[in-house]
Amino acid sequence: MNTDTHPMYEWKTLPWSKIERCVFKLQKRIYKASQRDDIYQVHKLQKLLIKSRYAKLLAIRKVTQDNHGAKTAGVDGVKYLTGKQRMRLSEELGLHHRAKPLRRVWIPKPNSTEKRPLGIPVMRDRVLQALLKLALEPEWEARFEPNSYGFRPGRSAQDAIAAIFNCINQRAKWVLDADIEKCFDRINHQKLLDKVNTIPLFRQMIKGWLKAGILESDVFSETEAGTPQGGVISPLLANIALHGMEEYLGRIFRIRRIGNGKFSQKITFIRYADDFVVIHQDREVLEQCRKLLDEWLAEIGLAMKPSKTRLVHTLHPIDDSKPGFDFLGVTVRQFPVGRTHTGTDQRGNPLGYKTIIKPSKKSQVRHYQRMKEIIYRQRASPQESLIHELNSVIRGWSLYYAGQVSKDVYSRMDFLLFKSLYRWATRRHGGKHKKRIVRKYWRLEKGRWRFETRKEVKLQYHSSTPVVRHVKVKGNRSPFDGDWIYWGKRLGKYGGLTSRRSSLLKRQNFRCAYCGLSFTAMDLIEEDHLLPKIVGGKNDLRNCQLLHRHCHDQKTTVDGSYEARGSGIQRGAV
Repeated sequence: MNTDTHPMYEWKTLPWSKIERCVFKLQKRIYKASQRDDIYQVHKLQKLLIKSRYAKLLAIRKVTQDNHGAKTAGVDGVKYLTGKQRMRLSEELGLHHRAKPLRRVWIPKPNSTEKRPLGIPVMRDRVLQALLKLALEPEWEARFEPNSYGFRPGRSAQDAIAAIFNCINQRAKWVLDADIEKCFDRINHQKLLDKVNTIPLFRQMIKGWLKAGILESDVFSETEAGTPQGGVISPLLANIALHGMEEYLGRIFRIRRIGNGKFSQKITFIRYADDFVVIHQDREVLEQCRKLLDEWLAEIGLAMKPSKTRLVHTLHPIDDSKPGFDFLGVTVRQFPVGRTHTGTDQRGNPLGYKTIIKPSKKSQVRHYQRMKEIIYRQRASPQESLIHELNSVIRGWSLYYAGQVSKDVYSRMDFLLFKSLYRWATRRHGGKHKKRIVRKYWRLEKGRWRFETRKEVKLQYHSSTPVVRHVKVKGNRSPFDGDWIYWGKRLGKYGGLTSRRSSLLKRQNFRCAYCGLSFTAMDLIEEDHLLPKIVGGKNDLRNCQLLHRHCHDQKTTVDGSYEARGSGIQRGAV
């Protein structure tokens, strides 16, 4: 077939299963060589990977097709590439390309009046960054510390929270809760490049991106420090810069006399991106840790933010402040209770307190405000449109906190949501005939009134999300180890999926129904209808399957969906 008249044909028919298998085999070899500390083999395999045509195609797909922010333009204004342009880019992609300036974009910070600066690279630079990330990430995944959880494949905020629970549930402890000030903007370039310690070609590429400069309102400014947020490789570089904090503290405080014949216990250091906590039973040890970390961070141009750094106790109030602390949207605290509700140690003896982790007050307020904004914005829209927008927000928030003590919070959120929806409904009818209004927008189901349409489009309540304790990822495990059984089961149980998607995942034996490859924690998974809904397919589990995002795109081109839209066939016509 002529690719000039059918530009998408060649891209859509690429053997993606074979491409992914070949690239992953090289990544796995890099990971194993890095575990053995065989630097020569690591660099040799990285050179082979970055020159591979398959790796270039995969990097292009990740940037232009899989990425949620793919349609954000850099200074060149390019937002989208056709299949023909993607194929041409894979042939022309050179490793000695000179980086172009970043486009400055400001986005609001949640729960703050400040704004976060983003630096958006051009499309070609994004692809090159994704390509280099394919080579560097397996090497560093074998080196990263076990209690580092942010921006890493197979690890999540829930793992960091579970690590905190495992540390304090048997004993009340002191906690140094800290945040690094403007981490992405102030990292010293020279220190970062020295720490990456890679081959000259990779070093030159990274240095070019770091020194590319910023273009804002046609005004160019040089970048003297930092790794700009918005780049594909920036989170990996930030993790490399912060790597070593846990090992540094552990080396100093492993066996250290702290006075009166006592020795310090093991330090617990848990980091998620630029937020971290240090946990120990002695306050004096944590005060020393604070000074040591200040010195360590100063060497790479960083410092802890004074307003967000404090020393607290998990059980006892300090200086008229409540015990516990907020971390990653949850409140971690221990409550003194009686013998019937107390936690127990490993031998079953009562502790006299219980460790409770639940959604923080700030997170609850922010979530409720967001739901109210949606309801206000949809004040003149049909009920079905309101339900669809609310469901996506409610489902995501509830799944994030499903591993914590969230049952009471879910019930409270449902009550507040009901009040807002009731005001929405009565406002549409002038406050008259309230009983008729309830029957118009709510349906009685199993003794409970549910907000739904006559076509059975139902609102997702918070309390319908089951609360299940999250199990932390094991030690230094990484998806690059190739243990698909372990990672597939984790994805089905703790991957932040709904019960519906978990059922589909188990039915498919944790594999994509289109390409047959095992799902990993790095994949974007989408739900697909075997018989498209536009031609009469239903939304029950028998007609649904889970696919990779790119596999979903390929399947949609051949299942008749495009033809049905073009011919005007309506749902239920077949």
